[in-house]
Amino acid sequence: METNSQQSAPATQKKKKGGVDYMKIVALLWEHKKDYYKILGVAFVLACIVAFSLPKTYTCQVMLAPELSTTRSSGSLSALAASFGMKLGTGALGNEALFPTLYPDLMNSVDFKTSLFPIMVHKEDSTRLMTYYDYMLNEQKHPWWTEAISGAIKGLISLLPLEEVEEVNTVDPFRLTKEQDRLIRKIDRNIICDVDQKTMVITIQVKDQDPWIAAVMADSVKARLQDFITNYRTNKARIDLEQIQIQCNKAKSDYDMACKTYADFVDSNQDIFLQAVRSRQTELENEMQLKYNAYSTLSLQLQGAEAKVLEETPAFTTLQRATVPVEKSGPGRKKILLAFLFLAFCYKSAKILNKEGQLKPLLGMG
Repeated sequence: METNSQQSAPATQKKKKGGVDYMKIVALLWEHKKDYYKILGVAFVLACIVAFSLPKTYTCQVMLAPELSTTRSSGSLSALAASFGMKLGTGALGNEALFPTLYPDLMNSVDFKTSLFPIMVHKEDSTRLMTYYDYMLNEQKHPWWTEAISGAIKGLISLLPLEEVEEVNTVDPFRLTKEQDRLIRKIDRNIICDVDQKTMVITIQVKDQDPWIAAVMADSVKARLQDFITNYRTNKARIDLEQIQIQCNKAKSDYDMACKTYADFVDSNQDIFLQAVRSRQTELENEMQLKYNAYSTLSLQLQGAEAKVLEETPAFTTLQRATVPVEKSGPGRKKILLAFLFLAFCYKSAKILNKEGQLKPLLGMG
C-alpha cells in the first residue's frame, strides 16, 4: 500500500508540473461542447460568404532559359561561378551587365509595367478588344464589401466642393497619375518573375481573373522581356551597324558620282588627244578607283557588323509555353473555411477557459 502511494506520487507531480492539468482542460471544453455549435455555425456561414464573394483567379506560368555568354569566356573558373549565379572578374559573364538575376528588377520597373498598358486583350467569353489598361481599370471584379466601401467614399467625395480634375489619357512614366500608380501596384501583384540561382531558368507567373487574358499577358510579358534583353545585348553592335551603314551609303554615293563624272568626261572628249585631257582622264579614273576601294572596304565592314549583331542576339529556349489555365488558382475556399472555423474554435475555447480560470495557467501567466 505504501509502495503504491510512492509510485503514484511522481505521476501526480508530473501531471501538476507547471500548474496545468491538460486532462481537466479537455474535460472542461467537452462539457461546453454545445457552446461551439452556434459559433462554429456562424463561422461557417461567414466563411462561405467571404469565400464565394472573392472573384476567381487563374494563373499562367511560362518558363524559359536564356543563353548566357559563357562561350566568350576566357576561364573555366568564371564559367563555374556563373553556374552558381556569381561573377568573377571579367570571366564568363564579364560582358554580361544585365545578369539574369536582375530580370525581376527589370520587370518591376515602371517603364516595363507601363509598356504593358497598350496590349490589346479580350475576355474568354467575349470578342470585344480593349487595352490591358482599360481592362484593369474597368473590367475587374471586386468583393461586395469593397464595392460598398468604394461607393460610400465616392458618394462622400461627390458632396464636397472639389475642383474638377482634367482627365489624363497619356501615360508618362516620369509622372504617373494616382490611378496609373494604383494600376501599376496591382500589376506588380499579378505579374511575378523569378530566376533560379543555379539553373538561371526564368519563371514568369501571371495571375488574372480571366484565364484567356492570363495566358495572353504571360506570353506578352515573355516577348517584351526577350525584346528588352535582345535590344540591350545588341545595342552597341546595332549602333556600330548604323554608323557603318551611313558611311557605306555615302561611299556608294561618292563612287556613283565619280563613275558618272568619269563617264561624262570620256564621252565628251573621245576625239581629243591633248595631253591635258589624258591627264584629267587618268586623274578621274584614279579618283573613281579610290572611291570604289573605299566603298568595297566599307561593304565588307558592313557585312561584319551585320554578323556581329546576329552573334550578339541572345537565344531563348522556351521550357514551358503559355497555355490557357483550366482550373482556378484561387481563392482557396477550403483554406478560408478551415481558417474561420479554427479561429472561431480558438476564440470560444479561450473565452471558456478564461471564465473557468484556466486560461492564465495555460498561457504560463499564473
